[in-house]
Amino acid sequence: MNARQHHPETPVQSADDRYLSNTHEVINQPPALEDYNLFEQDVALREAAQREGAGTAAAELHHFGALAGAAETIELGFRANANKPVFNTHDRFGHRIDEVDFHPAYHDLMRIALENGLHSSPWSNPGKGAHVTRAAKYYMHSQVEAAHCCPVTMTFAAIPSIRKQPELAKDWEQRILANSYDPRNLPDGQKNSVTIGMAMTEKQGGSDVRANSTRAYAIGAEGPGQAYELVGHKWFVSAPMCDAFLVLAQAKGGLSCFLMPRWRPDGTKNPWQIQRLKNKMGNVANASSEAELRGAMAWMIGEEGRGVPTIIEMVSMTRFDCMIGSSAGMRQAIAQASHHCRHRSAFGNRLIDQPLMQNVLADLALESEAALAYTMRIARAQDNQDQEHERLLARLATPVGKYWICKRTPNHAYEAMECIGGSGVMEDCIMPRLFRESPVNAIWEGSGNVQCLDTLRALQKEPDTLDAFFKEVAEAKGTDNRFDQFLGKLQNDFSNVSDFQYQARNLVDRMALALQGSLLLRHSDKAVADAFCASRLESNGGMNYGNLPTGTNAAAIIKRATPVVG
Repeated sequence: MNARQHHPETPVQSADDRYLSNTHEVINQPPALEDYNLFEQDVALREAAQREGAGTAAAELHHFGALAGAAETIELGFRANANKPVFNTHDRFGHRIDEVDFHPAYHDLMRIALENGLHSSPWSNPGKGAHVTRAAKYYMHSQVEAAHCCPVTMTFAAIPSIRKQPELAKDWEQRILANSYDPRNLPDGQKNSVTIGMAMTEKQGGSDVRANSTRAYAIGAEGPGQAYELVGHKWFVSAPMCDAFLVLAQAKGGLSCFLMPRWRPDGTKNPWQIQRLKNKMGNVANASSEAELRGAMAWMIGEEGRGVPTIIEMVSMTRFDCMIGSSAGMRQAIAQASHHCRHRSAFGNRLIDQPLMQNVLADLALESEAALAYTMRIARAQDNQDQEHERLLARLATPVGKYWICKRTPNHAYEAMECIGGSGVMEDCIMPRLFRESPVNAIWEGSGNVQCLDTLRALQKEPDTLDAFFKEVAEAKGTDNRFDQFLGKLQNDFSNVSDFQYQARNLVDRMALALQGSLLLRHSDKAVADAFCASRLESNGGMNYGNLPTGTNAAAIIKRATPVVG
């Protein structure tokens, strides 16, 4: 048989068929981290929820963890970020509408959040573990998509401020706390559920809101609960499709707080106009905007001239949510990195079994668990504000934690991305989104310096906050010599804080580490607590990830942090 002869049952193969065949088998790649339970697969979260008072909510948290980890839910996060909000000034007939158009995935995520009470539950059902339960849900939901959590947080945080004006609370609170989502661009009087945003920052002042130039003019009677018209601008209006906003403006008696709806009571559009949407490097799915207020109707909340103390009730809660969100970003980053390394092999062994990678992964896991432990402890303090120790602890530990946890997140995200390698830089991986999101919480709601100054303000106005802080931290005294020495030095350095402002970052850094170390020593796995003390308290703690000392039980720490999927 010559070269062109063939058996009748053998198909003819063209010269080009070899280029159409499979070139290789795809192996040594991890399965997608999806269809897993974010509560069940997070040992530290389960322990913290139980420890801090949400034990009776375990079934509820388990159910929500399954929802957050579902492939369909995770896909919503990708779609919402792949499709930026679009701003429309006018409709096709020429009417000014100031409407932001979101991808349906954004609305689906908002619906999940609000139907599950992430904006309302501690206010609607206060009691033991209410804030802890809500924090655990928010922690899981933020891992799916962080940007849309901005209006969820503001709606949640607005309640303490609005309650300062009972007649306004009577009108708005029931709709704010409704566990439903209505994104329609309609007057709030036609809606059973509403969301609340915030407009504080102006061009000339930034964090210095007392430099605000927006003016408030009384329509009739002056004072709390009365109607005003606001004229000026806002450099940041967060989530401009919210139904109303807490706004700071200058009244006759000084800077005051106002509730400004998007529509007037008669159903006409309130004359505040969006100028443009912010073009952000991260937080893409959420719309942030610049606006001009051209006689926008608003109602004063709280005492005239006391705008900052009034709105700080809201800001303290948004700062707490920044802690939750950054802790969540760390958790998702270490989950992705450890999951990848559990399934990926290189140089003859799985990455998760290689000593140098173990050092890095365990170090990332320590950072994540310490952030969670701190955050959930403050959630318990929020649940017990009627107890003086808890109130004082929350007052001081909130700015300390917001400063430290949020500031630690960007480098954590980068290091986790490096564990995954080149695939971690690709936009079909969640890591680029986590990395772009990582600086947001550190900068928004008061940057690092602002948090340090707020810590100083707390110490000056309520010196007992420091006593409460050290009393809490000292609960772990006697369990580890490294911790005892670290705490003793910190307490000694507080004996003279005449130059506190200059030294603030150093002191606040160490305050955060002291509380994290105390919590881990009291409540976490021995391997975790030992490694934390060795790497954060005994050494300078300023080196790159992967500097855990010899003798660290890295495998145990990693196992505790790794979701078992696939």
